[in-house]
Amino acid sequence: MCHKTPGDVLSSAPGAKTPGSAYRGERNVIQIKDYSSDKARDIADLFYQSVHAIDSSLYSSAQKAAWAPAPVDYEMWLERLNIKKPFFALIEGRVAGFIELDADGHIDCTYTHPDFQGRGVASALYEHLLARAKANNMERLYVEASLIAKPFFERRGFSVIKENEVKRNEISLVNFSMERLL
Repeated sequence: MCHKTPGDVLSSAPGAKTPGSAYRGERNVIQIKDYSSDKARDIADLFYQSVHAIDSSLYSSAQKAAWAPAPVDYEMWLERLNIKKPFFALIEGRVAGFIELDADGHIDCTYTHPDFQGRGVASALYEHLLARAKANNMERLYVEASLIAKPFFERRGFSVIKENEVKRNEISLVNFSMERLL
C-alpha cells in the first residue's frame, strides 16, 4: 500500500535471508537493495503499472485511475522516495518490486511489477523488511492492505483491525488496516 491506499501483488515465499542478501525466487535470483535515487523513475513506473494491472473484478478502471493517475508525477515520486527510501528488488537488472518501512513499523507501499508477479518478489522484499524491523527492535508492523494484498499479509501473520474506505478524487477505494506484533 501507498499513501494509505490499496496496494500489492504477490507471489510465493522464498526462504528468509539476512538484510542485503540475494533470495532465490521460483525462477530467478532476486537481489534486494537499499533505495538509490537513480531508480526513482523505475519505481514510479512500477507503481503505476502494477496498480493498472490489477484485475478489474477487484478494482474498477476508475478506482485504478484515482489510485495511480496518469501521467505519472515523477517529481513527486522522486521527492517521496528520497524521504521513504524503500527497499527494491532487482531481477536481471530490472526493478521488480519495492517495499517501504517507516521508523514506526508502518509498511506504506508494497508493489511488484506485473512482469515479475508470482516469482517470489513480494515475499523476498517482505522477508528483508522483517529482518530489518527485527534488527531495529521494532515491536509491531502495520499496513493498510488492498483487497489483493490482504491475503499476502494474512499469510505472514498479520491480523485485520478494520476495513477502511479511502476517497481519492471522489472515488472510493477499500483497504484493510492490519498489524503484526513482532
